[in-house]
Amino acid sequence: MKHPVLAVVFTLTLGAAAAAHAALQAGSQAPDFTAEAALGGQAFTFKLGEALAKGPVVLYFYPAAFTQGCSLEARSFAEAIDQYKALGATVVGVSADNMETLKKFSLADCAGKFAVAADADRSVMRRYDAVHQRNPDMAQRISYVIAPDGKILYEYTDMNPERHVANTLKALRDWKARAG
Repeated sequence: MKHPVLAVVFTLTLGAAAAAHAALQAGSQAPDFTAEAALGGQAFTFKLGEALAKGPVVLYFYPAAFTQGCSLEARSFAEAIDQYKALGATVVGVSADNMETLKKFSLADCAGKFAVAADADRSVMRRYDAVHQRNPDMAQRISYVIAPDGKILYEYTDMNPERHVANTLKALRDWKARAG
């Protein structure tokens, strides 16, 4: 009697583990999207295709503005923005936060250095397999580096915000070295 129950629990655990690692893989085509965004407190429309026409894009998803980990991550991206620009990259964060919150967040924690986009209906999160597993109203903390041709170069998923900047910068430097 206990063994069938254990088998079901084991199967469900494996399924949950697989779902937690469902991010888009390197080499995949990045889904195009347009979203309302904020930069330096000002609203504008972010278009992935337009950003890619200028160079690679670091697209990172985060659970919620003004939470401890998300503020730390945004400040880390802001501090490193000159390194991203030197590599020709655009940085954009995406969450389910509303535009009023993002206008404030783009000024405070992003220091007006990069855009944050609103994904209120979670459609971008779904297309990037970035919906948080335990709270589908939020994003999973995941970073993608997307090449100008729209292919995903790198993906990193970790709820700990500490390595996202270092890892995406390394992926960009590696890509730049390969591209010549």
